[in-house]
Amino acid sequence: MKRVLVLCLSLVLALVGWSAVGADDAFYVIPVMKGNYAPVPKTGQTTSYATGDDGALRKGVAWPTPRFTDNGNGTITDNLTKLIWMKNANAFGTKTWAQALTIASNLQSGDAGLTDGSQPGDWRLPNRKELESLVDCQFWDPPLPNTLGTGKWAEGNPFQVVQSSSYWSSSTYAPNATYAWSVYFNDGFVHYLDKSGYYFVLCVRAGP
Repeated sequence: MKRVLVLCLSLVLALVGWSAVGADDAFYVIPVMKGNYAPVPKTGQTTSYATGDDGALRKGVAWPTPRFTDNGNGTITDNLTKLIWMKNANAFGTKTWAQALTIASNLQSGDAGLTDGSQPGDWRLPNRKELESLVDCQFWDPPLPNTLGTGKWAEGNPFQVVQSSSYWSSSTYAPNATYAWSVYFNDGFVHYLDKSGYYFVLCVRAGP
């Protein structure tokens, strides 16, 4: 009977894209995800500068079209990552890292043009990889895609008042905890900055 149960469970897991590894004596089952479960998206670069470079190969998960959806409530949904971003990329001016964390955690519907029904604690400062996911390597000043994901950002398409400056992430720089990672929304450069410095804030929250 145990063997039958293991075989049945293995069949069910296989049907939903998982596989099972069983132990003959104890009949343990360990689900194992098939294939690549954390694929890396394309960078957006389409211009090739040399054979075999990113612009020529364009490897990675294709961007959806449209890349972004304007939710009409002060938020933008990234259809690639499913993250929800503030539409206003300069709602708070420049802040220190600690101030940026506090602003993000207290942000709610009714603040900064938001009418999304969010509550304090829903929003946060994006981590380094989340913030970097907005960068389109095909462009600069700023290195952001438009709403469709087929061209360069323009005012309100999808974000508003994007600043050609650095934006804070929530990720601390490991060699020196007085620094945090940021993304420079002029050329997409990812670098670390002293947490006491004043830079821009773009908040994010989880999608549905």
